Amino acid sequence: MWKYLGATLGITSLLTCLGSPVLAIQFADGTRSFEKSPLLLDAITTFDGVRVPAAKYYFTIEIPEDVGEPVGKIVIGQRYSPQTIDFYPEKTVAFVGTYTHRGENYTIKNAEWDRQFETVTVTFDPPIPPGNTVTVGLKPIRNPDYGGVYLFGVTVFPQGEDSLGLYLGVGRFHFYQNGDRL
Repeated sequence: MWKYLGATLGITSLLTCLGSPVLAIQFADGTRSFEKSPLLLDAITTFDGVRVPAAKYYFTIEIPEDVGEPVGKIVIGQRYSPQTIDFYPEKTVAFVGTYTHRGENYTIKNAEWDRQFETVTVTFDPPIPPGNTVTVGLKPIRNPDYGGVYLFGVTVFPQGEDSLGLYLGVGRFHFYQNGDRL
């Protein structure tokens, strides 16, 4: 396998040096990957009090020009949190820009909430091209009943079925009980 991986990466490097566009790293088994990492820029909630039903959670991701591949899917999953937060997947949104500078909407092909794995998977059609900033907005049923720190891991996938996800890091929300704030 390493022989094939080396040949694939060598060809990718050669084509890049010659100025030919390379869409992504493709391994010998057909699996695709980003050339460089998109960046998790921000994660915010509109309300940080417990049990608030009107809250929304926004995750902003920059997709630089040189990532080599459009983003086909984003998976956001809860990690090590005091309570599972349930979501309305049908109310998921995605748009160009940031929470404070919202642009046009991206077309969401599918949004799914998997309670067992505590993940929301958002699939785009068409995929989001390099050189853009995307913000994904999730609508929880309500904020958690218990205050504390809640972490959400963000993973992006290139377009296509045979693609490797790239973990970007965590978005951190702190929810407060009444009187918790300093």
